[in-house]
Amino acid sequence: MIENLGSSEAYCHQKGIFPAREAVVMQQQHRGVLDVTAEDVFIGNGVSELIDLSLRALLNPEDEVLIPSPDYPLWTASVSLNQAKPVYYNCKPENGFQPDPGEIASLITPRTRAIVVINPNNPTGAVYKRELLEAIAGLAEKHRLVLFSDEIYDQMLYGEAVHVPMATLVKDSLCVTLSGLSKVYRACGYRVGWAVVSGDRENAREYIHAMEMLASLRLCANVPGQWAVQTALGGVQSIEQLTTPGGRLYESRQAIIDGVENSRFMTMVEPEGAMYGFPGVDPELIAGFDDQAFALKLLEQQHILVTPGSSFNVPYKNHFRLTTLPRPGKYQRVFEQIEECLASMTGG
Repeated sequence: MIENLGSSEAYCHQKGIFPAREAVVMQQQHRGVLDVTAEDVFIGNGVSELIDLSLRALLNPEDEVLIPSPDYPLWTASVSLNQAKPVYYNCKPENGFQPDPGEIASLITPRTRAIVVINPNNPTGAVYKRELLEAIAGLAEKHRLVLFSDEIYDQMLYGEAVHVPMATLVKDSLCVTLSGLSKVYRACGYRVGWAVVSGDRENAREYIHAMEMLASLRLCANVPGQWAVQTALGGVQSIEQLTTPGGRLYESRQAIIDGVENSRFMTMVEPEGAMYGFPGVDPELIAGFDDQAFALKLLEQQHILVTPGSSFNVPYKNHFRLTTLPRPGKYQRVFEQIEECLASMTGG
């Protein structure tokens, strides 16, 4: 990136510089998505920009988009800002935060335009099996829906978890795969993400043209950061050192699992991917538990910041999100403080 600063002063192609797009193509082909070229890749200022761009190109007022609950809230916000309606399919804790294809099918209406899949999932850490993804892909193909696959955590996997790229399963509908440098490559400040359009592009020409028009309206994405893509995707994948035993993310995840197991009040579905834990508090032990009130109390009294689960568009208020970013040794004291805060809410 530093070596190319001198050639980064001008605007680039609205889809991004060719070396970055070609590096994304090579990664996709390595994963089994063989029908993409650099013309199918959009580079953006992070995945966040591309989520909004890809939805804005698709949606009309009152259209519907099926979104997982819990979700990454930007999906809900972008759908709503584009005057469409987010419709949630449940990923329940009692089902390991896995979606039910039957429920998804029941939510499809004539106004439905797309299905969003976040895999690995933020905030739950769930990783979806191939059979489940095939069922969701089949629904998208049957109803001619766009399938948005948010795969920003695709290499953050633990144990025996395997990530299956959705684009390898979608042939007769359109798949938009989103990823970037922020998570796996730990370069969130570079603001570089990409969207890869695959599948049935022939019947999506107007939509793809709309994406191209919106990309050109903002001229181009951050040029200096794009020069990091080829090195990041083509170099040593250091994420593996972090997500295997002894690695920082792996050990922090284990510390969260251990902390929840030792709690009087909490349970948790063990995360298989991403960099979060999503524990739940037993409402029978703390009557009237409210995640937002708890998060505020924990911050004010113990100076620990967590994210209330209801921030992720769920119908319950007894979960919260922790990250695996702090060093593993910090979690023992953190869970002692969480336990103190929870105990104070029972009067015991």
